[in-house]
Amino acid sequence: MSQAAVQTPALVVVTPVFEDLEASGRLFLELGRLYGESLYVVAVDDGSVHQPLSPDVLVRAGVQGVVLRLRRNVGHQKAIATGLSYVAEQLGSAPAVVVMDSDGEDLPQTVADLVRALEDPAVDIAVAHRKSRVETWRFKAFYAVYKRFFKAMTGRPISFGNFMALKPHAVKRLVAMQELPIHVAGAVLASRLRTRRCPLDRGPRYAGRSKMNFVGLVLHGFKGLMVFAEDVLVRAGIACSLVAGLAVVGGLLVVLLKLIGLATPGWFSLAAGILVLIFLQTAGLALMSLMTLMITGVLKGSSIAVPGTYDLLVDEVLPAHSIVKLS
Repeated sequence: MSQAAVQTPALVVVTPVFEDLEASGRLFLELGRLYGESLYVVAVDDGSVHQPLSPDVLVRAGVQGVVLRLRRNVGHQKAIATGLSYVAEQLGSAPAVVVMDSDGEDLPQTVADLVRALEDPAVDIAVAHRKSRVETWRFKAFYAVYKRFFKAMTGRPISFGNFMALKPHAVKRLVAMQELPIHVAGAVLASRLRTRRCPLDRGPRYAGRSKMNFVGLVLHGFKGLMVFAEDVLVRAGIACSLVAGLAVVGGLLVVLLKLIGLATPGWFSLAAGILVLIFLQTAGLALMSLMTLMITGVLKGSSIAVPGTYDLLVDEVLPAHSIVKLS
């Protein structure tokens, strides 16, 4: 990709935008007011059709930046991965890179708190741990259940989302991970980078309504589990094996009760039949988990994310006053 060199800014903000001109415009205005000339915005237009993002929005907000217009809608996780890949290639020496949503729920004034946490040499990534949320009770209930389910299936706690600040080497490490386009927070957990959780409030949307429905929310949650597919399969296989083992023990106990004459008529056949079904099902699931684990390991070991390939999704790079067409 041929493009004029960009002077390295002190702060880079990567944000995905999809059919949300009003909210993103207010976000850029607020970021410009707070951080001024030290700020450079990489806005990833995730295939918007009705409200495509223009670089004029950045110009009116008084901020430097670029709009990456994607060829199609790929979802906010892959859009963020595309933006980070662009930053790694074009702005790799920026001292702080912040990922945030464009709807205002990630409060611009708290960006400074995340960046400040990066001053600690023992911190690679600072993530926002929510102190309070402006959400419905249904979302809060689902999220509480999901966090416990995620911990049980992966052995790792998850209490943060896309809002985070990264050092340059952390950006380069993440964009080399094939898990990043699947689930950004999951990729951070899998990266083994040193992470600090910063308790921050979550604000209300500036305008409009979220484009993610309940089905999309559930799918996003399960994509987080996909990042740790091997851990999930091992834990599922162990759980199924334990249940199958308990079914065998229960079967032996039923036979013993039958032999000593303590089983009532019809009870033995019913109990034995149920235990045999439990054993066959759980043993089959354990075997399936083992086979899937082997296939997953082969596929994961034979693929790697290649930095520099992000431009396959990018149709245009739109700086403040010119357009660069990608071939």
